[in-house]
This record gives sequence, C-alpha cells and structure tokens, in this order.
Amino acid sequence: MHSRAIGLAGTWARRAVLALLPFLLAAPVSAQQTRDELAQRLPADFSGAQAERGARQFLAAPGFALASVARNPLAPGAEPVGEKTCIACHQLESEHFTHTLHALGLHAAAKADPSVPVCETCHGPGSLHAKDPTAKGAIIGYTRTSATPVAQQTAVCLGCHEGGARDHWAGSIHQRNDLSCSDCHNPMAKFSGDGLLAKRSINDTCAQCHNDVRQQFGRRSHMPLNEGQMSCVDCHNPHGSLTAPLLKTATVNETCYQCHAEKRGPFLFEHAPVRESCLNCHTPHGSNQHALLVAPVPFLCQQCHSQLGHPNDLQTPASLANGAHPDERLIGRACLTCHAQVHGSNAPSGPKFHE
Repeated sequence: MHSRAIGLAGTWARRAVLALLPFLLAAPVSAQQTRDELAQRLPADFSGAQAERGARQFLAAPGFALASVARNPLAPGAEPVGEKTCIACHQLESEHFTHTLHALGLHAAAKADPSVPVCETCHGPGSLHAKDPTAKGAIIGYTRTSATPVAQQTAVCLGCHEGGARDHWAGSIHQRNDLSCSDCHNPMAKFSGDGLLAKRSINDTCAQCHNDVRQQFGRRSHMPLNEGQMSCVDCHNPHGSLTAPLLKTATVNETCYQCHAEKRGPFLFEHAPVRESCLNCHTPHGSNQHALLVAPVPFLCQQCHSQLGHPNDLQTPASLANGAHPDERLIGRACLTCHAQVHGSNAPSGPKFHE
C-alpha cells in the first residue's frame, strides 16, 4: 500500500507539472511580478481533466500534427469519415499498420488534436468508398491495379516527404519509368528495419528490378554487399540525382573516393585514365577478375599501352611460368609487378609508376 501511495502521488505530481507548464511558459516572469499577476497566470483547476488537457499539448508529433486529408481528384464529392469507419472493414490492415512509424506519429497527433486524420491522410476522404467499396478511384489506392494514377500516388507522398534526398525526383530515371513510391515502400506494414521498404532490406528492394546487378555481387571479386558491409544506397540515391546512374555525388570518382580516399591524390605523377574515371579499369559491382578489373592484366594495360617500350605479343598459356616460353608479363602480378603505383605516384622517380 505504501509503494502504491507513492506511485499515485508521483502520477498526480507529474500531471500538476504538465498543467502548470503552459502557463509558466506563456510569458517571461518579471522580477517585479506581483501576487495578482502570478495568480492570473496560475491554473484555477488542478483536476484530472485540466492535467489531461495540459498533457495533450506535449503529445502532438512534429510534422504529423500538420497532417490533412489528401485530395482525391477522382472523388471530388467525398467527405472524411474517420479512422474507426475504415477499421470496421480493414481490421487486418489496421493491425499491420499499427507498428509502423506513420501509425505511431499520426495516432500521437490525433490524440492531441482529434481533427488530425489517420487513414485519410494518405487515402483521401472515404465516404464514397464506404458506400461502394468496389468503386474504382473512390479512395487513393497505391497498387498497380488501382484507378489512381501513379503521378497522384507520388504527389500524396511528396506532400510530406518533399525536399532533401527527393529534390531530384522529378525527371529522374525512376520517375520517367512511371515508378510509384509504393513499388519500393510499404507504409502499411513493417517489413524492414527502417525506411518502410517493400522488402526485408534495401538490397532486396532494389533487386526487384535490378536483379542482373545483384547477380554481379556473386562474382569472384565484388563489393561487400552480400556480406552486409554496404548497400545500394551507399553509392546511389534511388530518389534521383544529377547523374544518369543516380549517384549520390557529382562524378563516379567522387563516389569511389568516399571509401577509397587514398586513391584521390593529388599525385605528382597522375595516371590519366584513373583521373578521368575509375570505370576505365574497374567495374563497380562485381567482376571475375582481380580487384574488380574489367579485364585481366596485362590485357587491360595493353588496351592503351601498345608498342611503348615493351613487346606487345599475344599472351597465351605458353607464356606462364611453367610454359614453353615464360613471359614476365604473365608471371607474378603482370604489369603491376613493376608498375606498382598504377593509380599515381608522389615519388620523384615515379613517372613510370614504379614507386
């Protein structure tokens, strides 16, 4: 009983503090404040109702508190009906939705302000849909079979998520190919750890369309995507960027330098194709050659360095160390055995990238 009494006292104390805060924060306290002025600012009612009203002011979720009913051009005469009407039919969807970030934020905002919509924030007013659930376009749908155009679906999402990483969504390759936000995201269920993705992870979500790229990560030399050390969005921005392959930086090299800073330079002696683009020698996702190379050395080097101080003979298995005529260009690390600093050199005697 003693511990219960202490707990109740603590609860009422917290409610009293919450009730007092709006009044205490309303205006700065003057050093010459009189008793009458103080009495006017203090609450006259310390009942549970007054404390609850004070507490509600601190429950509003930033951002979600500004939610409004989405406009549905296909149902201009529809009226909002509220979340309870939706749950009457969509109980299963409601149970899945309850654990998502959107549900937590919207419910917190609706508790502080009952005028904040929940379901209708994204789906638009539901009166016509409640009267005829089979009518196409009565609410905003987020599936390929719904009557809602993809442009309208993304417009509702961008109503809250505009800007930031989505600054370049308009005109991006995904937008031009008529992708909807719901092709990659599922705000109605928590399938992923973050991002409300349609699949378990970012990589699985991207692989829905880019399965050919996903297969490249299974090659002999590959970026550590399958090992969980990186994901597609470490290099790409799926919501759009200034580059064709949706890179997060302005150039391929700047993207690579995020992890491979030692290749950035500046170098006293630069290797021109390296400075131009890393893709001249490397493939970014996976390769069956060493170090993600697009071709094995020395063949890769001989694409540019032909008849320049070295014989440019065709290399065959006979040129291996146990072959009929061993060639040093196929023994050890081929060209890299001597030209070890192929990305650039700062050595005074390094114009040939020997050191």
